[in-house]
This record gives sequence, C-alpha cells and structure tokens, in this order.
Amino acid sequence: MSALRFMTGGESHGPALTVVLDGIPAGLHVRPEDIERDLARRQTGYGRGRRMEIERDRARVAAGIRGGLTIGSPIVMEIPNLDHPNWVEVMSPWGDVRRDPVTMPRPGHADLAGALKFGHDDMRNVLERASARETAARVAAGAIARRLLAEFGIAVASHVLCIGGEWAPTQESLLMGPPSPGLLEAIESSPVRCADDEAAARMMRRIDEAASTGQSVGGVFQVIAWGLPPGLGTYTQWDLRLDGRLAQAVMSIPGVKGVGIGDGFRLAELTGGAAADEMTASGPGIRRLSNHGGGLEGGMTNGMPLWLDAAMKPINTMRAPLRSVELGTGREGVAHYERTDTCAVPACAVVAEAMVALVLADAFLAKFGGDSVGEMAARLRVYLDEVAQRCGAPRT
Repeated sequence: MSALRFMTGGESHGPALTVVLDGIPAGLHVRPEDIERDLARRQTGYGRGRRMEIERDRARVAAGIRGGLTIGSPIVMEIPNLDHPNWVEVMSPWGDVRRDPVTMPRPGHADLAGALKFGHDDMRNVLERASARETAARVAAGAIARRLLAEFGIAVASHVLCIGGEWAPTQESLLMGPPSPGLLEAIESSPVRCADDEAAARMMRRIDEAASTGQSVGGVFQVIAWGLPPGLGTYTQWDLRLDGRLAQAVMSIPGVKGVGIGDGFRLAELTGGAAADEMTASGPGIRRLSNHGGGLEGGMTNGMPLWLDAAMKPINTMRAPLRSVELGTGREGVAHYERTDTCAVPACAVVAEAMVALVLADAFLAKFGGDSVGEMAARLRVYLDEVAQRCGAPRT
C-alpha cells in the first residue's frame, strides 16, 4: 500500500472540489501561499478559455493542518467553484435536472464511453466529473507534496517544449544539475512556460492562428526534479518501479497521450553506447557524464535529475463543429459544445508537476518514512552518509 494516498471528489460545475491527502507526516510547515501559488499557476497560460476569468481558485483547509503545521492526520481541502451559482439548478443534488440533457457526445472525450459504461442518458453525468477542472484538486494535493520534498532539498519544475509544432531549443543544463534562478524565473514569467522568447512568440502565434479558426492545439512539456537521493523506488516488483508509476500518474491527466522517461522514444534510435549514462570517478563520489535515462535506472532514482517529457493532444471541445451521433436516436449531428481552451499545455505542465511531486513524495516516504518530519530527516542523514561512503566521497 502507498505511504501517501489522495482522493478527489466533485464536479466541474458543482459547489466545490474536494481532496483528501493521507500520509503526510506531522511537523511540516505549510503556508496558504504554498497552495495558492500552484493553484494560480494552473490557471495561467496563453490560450486559456473564459472559465479561468471566472474562477479564482483558493483552497480551504478543513482538516490536517493546525497553526501552520501538519498534525499527521489526513489533510482535507475544498476548492469552491465560483461558477456554481450559474449552474445551481442544473447541478442540483435533489431537483429536476432532466431538462436540456447532453445527448450528443464529443469526440475525444469520455462522454460516450462513460454514458455506455454507467447507463446514463444525460452525458452531463459523465463530462462534469471527467472534466479537467478536477485537476485543481490534484494541484492542491501536489502543493503539499511539493512542500514536503522541499523540506529535504528536492525541487520540481516544468517548462514547455512545443506547442502546435513550434519547438523550443533544448535546455540541456536543466537535465544535469540544479537550474539557475534566472532560468526558472524566465519560465514562470512566460505566458507559455517557455524560457526562449523567440520560441515562445512562435508558440503564441500558433495559438492565435488556431483560435481564429475555432481550432485547438496541443504540445509537449517537460517535468524535472532535482535533489533526489539514489534508491527511491525499487526493481523488486513491476508495480513499484518508479518509472512506471510516474508514467501512469502523468498519463492520468486529461489530454496526455504520451510520456517518455528521459530521452524516451529517442533512445530507440541510438546505439547502446550512445544511450548509456557512463560514470566517472573524477571529483567526489561517482559522477554521470550524461542523463539520457532521465535519472532512473531499474525503476529507481540514481541521483541525477529526474526528467520526463509528456505529450498533450489538442483539446477536442472546439468552436469548430465536430460530427457526432446522438445517443439513443442514432441521429447524426454536431457534438455538444461548452466553453473551452484553445491551448492548455502550460497549465497541463503545472498539473504534471503536482502528479510527479505526489509520486516522488510517496517514494520518499516509503524509503525514509516516519511519523514526523524530524524522524524522516534523521533517517535521510544516515542514509546519505552511507551512500557517500560507499561511493568514495567524504562523509558529512
């Protein structure tokens, strides 16, 4: 069983989203801005729709934190949906909600398969929960996980590599060691989470082009974690390998259709020697000459920065009509449309940060877990001393 568990609840236009996060040790300092910062980052990005103009996500902590410190019990957070007052009758738990049912499924969404699976005649019962609005609750949970990792010197960040076929230059320095503060600031200040101004401008022009024709665009982003000790995860069972767990977590985000660990599919084009991350004894301890494997070997971290790329498809809810078939009648028509984003790749990258942080925090707790942050810190110090000695570096 995982050391860290979370579950979300709520619908896109219901009263609120709720998340329960269980397994965070006692004694972790958490501030409201730690959570609000990531919720705000999720709402930004060039190409977002009108929903982001309505919502101003804030998490209300209902349990698990007292006086700014976690107390070891499950953390419960609620994120109100500010658009709910416009949907009170439609989303009523008890009222007559059978008016204006959604019967035209949207291609590329959960509408049809979900309606068939659960026997719904009104596909709003599916699309409200399948909506990417649910990811706000994941980001709130991920902010707590990120705070736990930061307590032990581990950082998680993301940046966008491509939108609509417009690629940015590779930032190799991010994959070999901690980034410069200026580079991270450039990423965070970019409307598309891209530090290269020229590439960012091309991406935004591509988004504008898609918007002008009622279309949408997808892209590729990268998530990186620095400061991880070697040995998180394990090779002993298939479902505990960290690369598999990370891929599943990121693939669970709506719209993500591909995940590559390290150089991923590009490794298939190389020889074994070119794909290997050779080692050297120059300097203290064992050092890598490259990081093609993304900081993972045999399902475990190896001490290098952990990185993965993920591909998000274009959103299939668009102003440009898509052909569909009405559930129940077989009548051909146009798919149901509600407001949508032209591009959500930058926001998806922030959600992926949260999912990666949650998986890494769970692996960290499995390795060094205790009931309090202080207990974990003591165990980590002992382990790092042992690692340094065995790798030939001076003990701290």
